[in-house]
Amino acid sequence: MRKKILITTGGSGGHVFPALTIYDHLKAEYDILISSDQRGLKFFESEMYRPIIIDTPKLKISILFPFVIFKVFFLIIKSLSILKNEKISILISTGGYMSLPLFFAAKILGIKIYLIEPNMVLGKANKFFLKFSKIIICYAKHIVGFPKNLEDKLRILKPLVRKKYHKELINRQQTDLFTITIIGGSQGAKIFDNLLHQTLANISKSVKIKIIQQTTESNQNFLINFYKENNIEHHVFVFEKDLNKLLIKSDLCITRGGASSLAELSLFKVPFISIPLPSSMDNHQYENAKFYEDQNSCWIINQNEFEKDKFEDFLLKIIKNKDEFLQKKKNLENLNFQNTWINVNQNLLSILNEN
Repeated sequence: MRKKILITTGGSGGHVFPALTIYDHLKAEYDILISSDQRGLKFFESEMYRPIIIDTPKLKISILFPFVIFKVFFLIIKSLSILKNEKISILISTGGYMSLPLFFAAKILGIKIYLIEPNMVLGKANKFFLKFSKIIICYAKHIVGFPKNLEDKLRILKPLVRKKYHKELINRQQTDLFTITIIGGSQGAKIFDNLLHQTLANISKSVKIKIIQQTTESNQNFLINFYKENNIEHHVFVFEKDLNKLLIKSDLCITRGGASSLAELSLFKVPFISIPLPSSMDNHQYENAKFYEDQNSCWIINQNEFEKDKFEDFLLKIIKNKDEFLQKKKNLENLNFQNTWINVNQNLLSILNEN
């Protein structure tokens, strides 16, 4: 009889996408269930996952705090019932407070708990859960805020990237125009709407480029008309389920610093300019990008120091003088040496099968 695993996730794409990837890696060897809060449901790519809803409220001190505590207690009881009835052997959490009820229930029942930390900063929930867990899987050895006395629990795995991204590598084709893609991650990036379009229009006067840009619904028509007026080939979208098909066509990407987005770009060997979200928890977006900057495979620009004129010159230099660009592309290739679906799968199974 196969062991049963429950993966708990929710919130943003940064939590959900690694959970879906783990599901796909493990489904051939284990019976897998997955849970999510309501916020995370929009990131589920297929009905086959059929998530259990554990809608954990945020633990925020307010007049409603007694109600929040009562709901969390109720969800722990619900989680105990799910884990017992489904005979779950292993709980895997991708971090976040949404995993709290299932975590406590698993601890009460003596179920093995594994953590996933996609960021280069140990999240608050994972930091709390760590000492009660068997293993935590990270993408690098040096994680900001990781307790030295618990380093024996740390296991290193290549970044978890969805299977369709690995498959897309086979279909890569060279494009004629230098293609710049602008994405804001699952949280969006309104600042890119205001900062970049005029700069790109100025650049297009001296270099032929194509723009692929994620934007807000309210700004979509403006950008489409703007790029048309400036004779720039473009694809402007609000949400794209198959973002992999756009990223694979990219030469350069301007992005935030979400762990999943950077891992996908890295796998595709697309050098990127990261403008991390300044308000990200524990500055984790900067630390995520810093990991790649330390490998000389990206550029980082501080949003608070962004200047349009300097950025225009900076972009032109990248496009026209390709030595640095090509070096970063080569470094991404080296970084992803042997980063295949099969290798990640084998390493993940090996970690779970440790005594």
